[in-house]
Amino acid sequence: MARRIVMKLIDGKKVAKEVRGKIAEEVERMVQAGESRPHLAAVLVGTDGASRTYVKNKVLACEECGFRSTVVRLPEDISERDLLTEIDRLNHDDTVDGYIVQLPLPAHIDEQRVVEAIDYRKDVDGFHPMNVGRMSIGLPGIRPATPQGILMLLDYYGIETAGKHCVVLGRSNIVGRPVASLLLHKSFPGNCTVTVCHSATKGLKKITRLADIMIVAIGSPLFVTADMVKEGAVIIDVGITRVVNDSKPRGYELQGDVDFENVASKCSYITPVPGGVGPMTIASLMRNLLELRRLRKENKL
Repeated sequence: MARRIVMKLIDGKKVAKEVRGKIAEEVERMVQAGESRPHLAAVLVGTDGASRTYVKNKVLACEECGFRSTVVRLPEDISERDLLTEIDRLNHDDTVDGYIVQLPLPAHIDEQRVVEAIDYRKDVDGFHPMNVGRMSIGLPGIRPATPQGILMLLDYYGIETAGKHCVVLGRSNIVGRPVASLLLHKSFPGNCTVTVCHSATKGLKKITRLADIMIVAIGSPLFVTADMVKEGAVIIDVGITRVVNDSKPRGYELQGDVDFENVASKCSYITPVPGGVGPMTIASLMRNLLELRRLRKENKL
């Protein structure tokens, strides 16, 4: 007789709140010891609604963690040269522990050039090639926020990863590639056998049905269906897309890359959308700021 699977929901909101609470306690100990409050700056170019919301949420998280925060607002038509000048100023501002440049940037600006201009010792996002390289070989450094947030969830729920087959759908530099790299490390969470799938992968369903853990980050609503999932799998859904739905008060609904309604019953653990990975990205960013302060203090960066 087959064993009945009891699905457990991975509550990213709950875990993120606990992470922020622990950070706030540590910050207060630092302040009591005479240290300054960690200071996060955010560079916001233009008036994109989603970017403004993301930055607002990061400022609110800073307040909850006891950090200082500064938002540098720049016009949509700022030249790449002037933006790089602002980045250089932040690189040399000793009162700023770390900062982000909110992406995406206007089309006339080379995003990669901007990322590489950030001092990797202040790179809270963990996107600088120096931090990516240090991550890939396991040296101390800053990990990209979303992949690190995923590992924090696996850790919190005690989900076994050693020897497990993890299938990652998506190969972006922000999620897919770095989370695959982290799960290969000899650590917990880690020690996985990792398969990365993408738009050119053939026989996708055959591969995904072998996954003990599936991390989905492709930006295609409801892409993963029940017939792609093995019984008892762990599903981490990173995708979040606004889909028009006139029956909703705002005229849209948020959908993940996984067909949650039909997939959840087959899973041992699954993240909802929203409320799964999303809150952990900002919590991870907050932890990165604290980690930057510590690594510089210990001369490890």
